Amino acid sequence: MPRVILARRIALVLAALLVVVLGTATVLAVTWVRRPFPVTHGELKVPGLSAKVEVLRGDHGIPQIYADTAEDLFRAQGFVHAQDRFFEMDLRRHITAGRLSELVGKGGLETDRVIRTLGWRRVAEQELPTLKPETRKYLQAYADGVNAYLHQQSSPSKISLEYVILSRKVPDYRVEDWTPADSLAWLKAMAWDLRGDYDSELMRARLSGTMSINQINDLFPAYRYDVNKPILSAQDWSPNTSSTPSTSARSAVPSLTARAAADPSTTPPASAATKGTPESSPSAQRAYEAVQRALDSVPVTLGRGDGIGSNSWVVSGSHTSTGKPLLANDPHLGVSIPGIWYQVGLHCRAVTSDCPFDVSGYSFSGLPGVVIGHNQSIAWGFTNLDPDVSDFFLEQVRGNTYLRDGKQTPLTMRTETIKIGGGGEQTMTVRSTVHGPLLSDAIETVAQSGEGPLVNGRQSPGSYEVALQWTGIAVTQTADAIFGLDTATSFQQFREAGKDFAVPSQNLVYADTSGNIGYQAPGRIPIRSRYMDAPPGYWIRPGWVSSWDWKGYVPFDQLPYALNPGEGFVVTANQAVTQSGTPFLTSEWDYGFRAQRIRTLLEKDPKVTPAMMSKIQGDTRSQFAPTLVKALLQVDLHGDDFTKQAQDLLKGWDFTNPTGDGPAGAAAAYYNAVWSNLLDLTFNDELPQDLRADGGDQWMQAVATLLAKPRSTWWDDKRTAGITEGQSEILRKALVDARLQLTRELGKDPSAWQWGKLHRLTLRHKVLGGTDVPGMVSALFNRGPIELPGGPAIVDANGWNAAEGFDVTAAPSMRMVVDLSNLDRSRWVNQTGNSGHAFADHYNDQSQAWADNELFQWPFSRDAVKDAGGDELSLVPSDNDNG
Repeated sequence: MPRVILARRIALVLAALLVVVLGTATVLAVTWVRRPFPVTHGELKVPGLSAKVEVLRGDHGIPQIYADTAEDLFRAQGFVHAQDRFFEMDLRRHITAGRLSELVGKGGLETDRVIRTLGWRRVAEQELPTLKPETRKYLQAYADGVNAYLHQQSSPSKISLEYVILSRKVPDYRVEDWTPADSLAWLKAMAWDLRGDYDSELMRARLSGTMSINQINDLFPAYRYDVNKPILSAQDWSPNTSSTPSTSARSAVPSLTARAAADPSTTPPASAATKGTPESSPSAQRAYEAVQRALDSVPVTLGRGDGIGSNSWVVSGSHTSTGKPLLANDPHLGVSIPGIWYQVGLHCRAVTSDCPFDVSGYSFSGLPGVVIGHNQSIAWGFTNLDPDVSDFFLEQVRGNTYLRDGKQTPLTMRTETIKIGGGGEQTMTVRSTVHGPLLSDAIETVAQSGEGPLVNGRQSPGSYEVALQWTGIAVTQTADAIFGLDTATSFQQFREAGKDFAVPSQNLVYADTSGNIGYQAPGRIPIRSRYMDAPPGYWIRPGWVSSWDWKGYVPFDQLPYALNPGEGFVVTANQAVTQSGTPFLTSEWDYGFRAQRIRTLLEKDPKVTPAMMSKIQGDTRSQFAPTLVKALLQVDLHGDDFTKQAQDLLKGWDFTNPTGDGPAGAAAAYYNAVWSNLLDLTFNDELPQDLRADGGDQWMQAVATLLAKPRSTWWDDKRTAGITEGQSEILRKALVDARLQLTRELGKDPSAWQWGKLHRLTLRHKVLGGTDVPGMVSALFNRGPIELPGGPAIVDANGWNAAEGFDVTAAPSMRMVVDLSNLDRSRWVNQTGNSGHAFADHYNDQSQAWADNELFQWPFSRDAVKDAGGDELSLVPSDNDNG
């Protein structure tokens, strides 16, 4: 960004800096904004290095790091991450340690109480000594690099502008040294946002007090395997095939000999989830509500809700124009500035067993290594597998004991002290059962309600609480997997690395320069029996009977994988992995609209080009829209010409969702407004405020099913007393209400409506970008709004929440297309930019290209990186270091 433009932008928000922070001269404000900008050329001394490390940054400030040893490489990565993103790193470690109050004051207390209850940081500390020796070395080297940078700064104001603003509330804040456990704790936050089924499980439990099972099940329809294909087809998968991979076309999921069978004699009837039972009693409902409040208190780190998913697919060389595989990936996560990912290259000058890294891709600030990308031999992408890895257990608690197989058992308890920035502290007690922490009393105990549980039809002097069992708060070795993926050079090594990828479970998509493509489902997946005639994990379970406990974990060699499948491609977009129920992974798959659209586009072209891979990433056609539009066009408006003007937009619509003017943009605007109103009329009259329909794929499949049930009770709006609407009236009212809504928001002429005028993204800072922050302050950090195409359950998945409005809430966090025929011809883009410093050149320099689905060249070889030009920084040993 030219200096004149930078000064102009700073001047626009100068008042905020003067009022909130300095109250001094303009020149001083500009100086403080620029003060944390990193040195990116010349030479800097870094203690602990054994030799010079080169950091080459191209046009977008993406560092390619070259070193002689692995320790030097990660020490430099830590230094560079801290240069560009330390406040983000510091925020993440305060969240994951339950210490947010130290950074932001009392406003972080509820968050800290829940995180302390979950114990993310405690688990990270326990995990560290279980990791491989080389992983621990890399984590320590990374931490040393971060600290080398911090020790060179004289005050927090030289590290990031955010500290200047926050010092008004927390004047005594001091930046602490980075530790390996800080890095590991971030993996727990990542796993938390990407774990599966917990929200649906809790939703069903909360609705069980007021609805029948049949009505609840209408909201969770079965997956349509006949419409949207799973990841592995029947032709490429057999549950009893040998698990030894070869270079020929095959895949395997051996039979699950260890799975637990339900005991019919102890399985309660389906009616158990109705009113009058312990699970649906008022006391239990209060416990569920307390858990919901606790869940809502945890800050969104990667993103949460229906829009969180991903697209990743790989095409074999026999189906590409290059003759070698092409691999695409675009993870759909929350939106923020800075964005979630940090682009980086990590290169050993000579690749050896001691220094095995030659890798480039997307990393997390605060964590060494590359999470998604490619090395010199293989490429890989992630989508969320979304298995059911957590269960809520309803517990009968009396004092500091809980009921377990007819006996009162002592709760496990520990004390936590939360320090509050600006002064003060708060002490809390974390209580746990054999299943896990009592999440229902993380903020306040449910026992305070004064009502005890029903036991044998009588009131108990105790209370109901809800414990959470989740694989993410068990000691695992996911950090080992990251370095394993970074250095793998074959499918066998890729699978070996996948064994350690415990949480969050991801669909791992693979390609290599030898021409192979593949897939692996990893993760720590619990084995449990059915409960209440439903799939495992569907309902909250009674914790007082041990027969409902988990029975172990699915062995890795029994998880689905494929090498060179016969179809010649693998598409993963959070849909079902296989049609088989063995092993059981979840009953809560994404319904496969995006995946099927990608498959359709791939099957249209016998030779897929790199450009086609990128074009697919930007596809905006809704797979669900034809189903709903067919019903909408059959609605009789009874002579309402005003609404018919809008209804006619849907005739001949190609079901795409572009931003701009024209027939498609106008139709998309109206269709999405109708969809939002239809959800409100059909569901929100009977759902609690915080469970209103968000409009994602679950609700699409539910409506598709209900369209075939015109007499369903869901078609009655309970808010209209004495009137029973029925399906046709609800559809008509949705058309009418949407016409009136868009007339108010976009004007009277439907042909002039534009989807992009409604569907916009504002990139907000995690701490200083919210609506509770003075506008002049948030303007320092926020960017946008940006008009975006697409929508939920669309390949270009710029999601929005129908219960809140049309603003974008989740989106592709990055996009990449890897060309295995020539890695230097690969392309990538980030949602914002690599820098976390407001007003820096690379703060949001990729955002517009990202919004337009444009990707940049991704140089990988040393020659290509040099040819790309840019800044060159040398990190050299300090005078006190040997060598």
